[in-house]
Amino acid sequence: MKIEIVSQKRNELLKRTEVSFRLDHEDSGTPSRLEARGKLADMFAADSDKVYIRKLRTRKGKMAALGEARIYDSLEAATFAEPEHIILRNKPKEEKKE
Repeated sequence: MKIEIVSQKRNELLKRTEVSFRLDHEDSGTPSRLEARGKLADMFAADSDKVYIRKLRTRKGKMAALGEARIYDSLEAATFAEPEHIILRNKPKEEKKE
C-alpha cells in the first residue's frame, strides 16, 4: 500500500490539516479505513486517534483509491468539528460495540 498526497491545506480555525490523497493497492483489495488511517498517521507523525478519514473511494477496475482525511491537533478539536458518524466510522469494531 502506497499513499501519495494530492493536496494539503491547513485550517487554523478548526486546528486541523485537510488532506486529499491517492492510495495505490496493487497487491490486494482496497485496504480498510483503519489501515489507511495508520499509514497517514505515520506520514504526518500524528497519533492515529487524531486522524479521521472522511472518504475512501475505489473506482471499478482500478487498483487505486482516492480519499480525504483530516488530521487534528487535539482530540477535543476533533470531537468538536467531526460529525458523530465519521468518528464512529473511524473506530475499530471492538470500540463501536461499547
